[in-house]
Amino acid sequence: MHLFEDESAEHPDSVFPNNWFSTHSGGHIAIYPMHSPSRRGERRADIIELLKRQYRVQDVVDYSGLEFDDVFLEGTGAMVLDHASRVAYTARSNRANPVALERFCTNFGYEPMAFDATDAVGTPIYHTNVLMGIATDFAMIGLATIADERRRGEIVDRLSGDGRAVIDLTPTQVANFAGNAMELQGRDGRILAISARGLESLDASQVAVIERSCTIVPLSVPTIELAGGSVRCMLAGVHLDRRP
Repeated sequence: MHLFEDESAEHPDSVFPNNWFSTHSGGHIAIYPMHSPSRRGERRADIIELLKRQYRVQDVVDYSGLEFDDVFLEGTGAMVLDHASRVAYTARSNRANPVALERFCTNFGYEPMAFDATDAVGTPIYHTNVLMGIATDFAMIGLATIADERRRGEIVDRLSGDGRAVIDLTPTQVANFAGNAMELQGRDGRILAISARGLESLDASQVAVIERSCTIVPLSVPTIELAGGSVRCMLAGVHLDRRP
């Protein structure tokens, strides 16, 4: 694990690095175009250089130039990537331009699966990782946020196609960041990093499904959650091979 500090008052959202870069098996890194001009300064060359030094990096694909055309795709906030089935689940929004999504999926070998999603009061959800997260043996998703019944069924079919259990999150659970969780590989097996608030919102049957596959590690991040993100948003996964 790598921890990067940013004490600059100019970047209050830099705690959410997953919006500006992602890493991929085979030695690939993507850098993304950000919707908010105030967030574009979060992109840091020193982080990319550290990854190059410590891991085998074949190429860095930089989409940030699309910002000049008002085309945005905010990384693994805008997309929830199923690395096993190679599907990029994406809630349509101004943070997930279809042109940028298609370009990413072509370059990195994913199938785009876009849909419309809204919260309990009808406001569009612009970061997909707030409403869903995908682990090895289960997926958590707020199905009620997807109004199109047919599309909802297609998503469930794809998520469950590899034998995954689909945990349906209520709108209240989505609002409490239960879906903004991330499976990680720990020293003693898989863990699920989730906020304490998100875990508290889950019922016993949902927790039981998770615990069949992962050890749950709850993290209390109430200040971070005031900014609209939670544990998953704070993590950028490393899918690169470490150098010897």
